[in-house]
Amino acid sequence: SLYEHQSTYSPNLPLRFLLYLSDLYSDMTKNDNLYGTKKVLIPPPQFIIFYNGTDEQPDQRILRLSDLYTVEEKEHKLELEAVMLNINLGHNEALMRACKTLREYAQYTARVRQYAARMPLADAVERTITECIREGILKEFLEKNRAEAKKMSIYEYDQEKHMRQEREAAWEDGVTAGEEKILQSQIRKKLAKGKTLAQIADELEESESVIQSQIDKMNAAAASGDGKQPI
Repeated sequence: SLYEHQSTYSPNLPLRFLLYLSDLYSDMTKNDNLYGTKKVLIPPPQFIIFYNGTDEQPDQRILRLSDLYTVEEKEHKLELEAVMLNINLGHNEALMRACKTLREYAQYTARVRQYAARMPLADAVERTITECIREGILKEFLEKNRAEAKKMSIYEYDQEKHMRQEREAAWEDGVTAGEEKILQSQIRKKLAKGKTLAQIADELEESESVIQSQIDKMNAAAASGDGKQPI
């Protein structure tokens, strides 16, 4: 199984998992005869993403490699499904009850964000660590690794903030051609399934104005003779 922690949602995670898996299988079978008649057995993969970003996400979401394909097909010859689990406080409560460490990590992260909203980040992390140790939240880990935990928490929070700002700036300046092509492909698929503008915007986590703008661009391209039917 492949596990990944993300504080920023990305629709490209299935493709990243595919590349990771290819490297893993290549390493596992490097001494096997892949050209022989005997089966080379490989373990079945599972793909899990633990999400704790600030953008609203459901408890569970399935991300598919086929959502990134540029060509519509009824059946996909290669599919990869990754399960994204929201591990923020208030989500996946059954999972949180079953996994004490995961639950306490969610509590720790939520507290850092709460304090960082009203004080310098370093102070927010220091206060969170002190309180969590006192209250028995990740106590053993934080006592043994206090300096490292503080450093990583500051880094992760800064990185999350930076990526969020970069993402917002990208939409203000205009997305790249590749990202726009993927977005248009996703929109086209959902329109073909009869989804409304509001549903598409919600599922793709974009504003309705962004989705409508992409639909208008696709219609304009179709009208100019790009070979695709207008929407």
